[in-house]
Amino acid sequence: MIFRQLYDPLSSTYTYLLADEGSRDALLIDPVFEQVRRDAALLEELGLRLKLTLETHVHADHVTGAWLLRQKLGSRIAEKIQFGARYLQARPTAGHTNACLTYVLDDQSMAFTGDALFIRGCGRTDFQDGDARTLYRSVRNQIFTLPDHCLIYPGHDYRGLTVTSVGEEKLYNPRLAESIGENDFVGYMTNLGLAHPKQMDVAIPANMKCGRPEKTTTLDPDWAPLTYTFAGIWEVQPHWLEEHLREVQIVDVREPDEFNGPLGHVPGARLIPLGTLTARADELSKAEPTVTVCRSGARSAQATVLLGKCGFEKVANLSGGMLRWRAQRYAVEGGAD
Repeated sequence: MIFRQLYDPLSSTYTYLLADEGSRDALLIDPVFEQVRRDAALLEELGLRLKLTLETHVHADHVTGAWLLRQKLGSRIAEKIQFGARYLQARPTAGHTNACLTYVLDDQSMAFTGDALFIRGCGRTDFQDGDARTLYRSVRNQIFTLPDHCLIYPGHDYRGLTVTSVGEEKLYNPRLAESIGENDFVGYMTNLGLAHPKQMDVAIPANMKCGRPEKTTTLDPDWAPLTYTFAGIWEVQPHWLEEHLREVQIVDVREPDEFNGPLGHVPGARLIPLGTLTARADELSKAEPTVTVCRSGARSAQATVLLGKCGFEKVANLSGGMLRWRAQRYAVEGGAD
């Protein structure tokens, strides 16, 4: 099985990717709207087909990416949780809200608990029809009945922790350890006094519709058919650039000896070495689309990040750099035959 744990820093939300290696069928648990590009890029790079998106509950701290992923990749919003030869079992774990689910892998080696159980903690119970007694019993009856070695992957963590186990939480969870009684837990949760999540007024109505926005929106740039990589870089393919050389500004971030060396350079490219790019960014037009170039695409990928920090919105990296450009026999200025 293929497994990845992904993170949204704004809401401290974990998204989980699971896939069957044989069929390449995949599912995502608790995707975040703003991270759909990232998730789609990872699926593409791993050669996976997104079949299902799952939610552990109606979130109050972020908007789900389920609807947008369905629009982009054709995934279903799942009821039956089969992916290839593997499957997840859904266990009811209400309490944080009145409709929470924990997803348990078929061999009970992993469980995805959403906000029902955190690493040494649990979700709050003071809104969305949450109830502390219900949560206590859900954890006891549905999660703590799993094998002690079962790994727990929560919906959030605010301290950088990533995984725990049923056995650990039964011993050391300060709210829900086996030594803590139900009334003690209820008293603790009743007196938390937490402020409501910042995105609550937006997130809950949106998530009731699986994250479908009120108006049709696009997250993708429209100035070129770009590819978004899991590394967070927009890339343009050589064939498109060759056809649109006069419509973009091309910035070659290699050193002068490379620019004038055997590989040559893309016709019309402007030489601004990477080490001087930030200081010389005002020499470029922010209104024009910008394509960055280097030998292999590594330095020019970093150049897109630097230009983005300088306020350039239409910027992409030439995929494969000059090595791929020359290999595909596109025109160059200078260079060796």
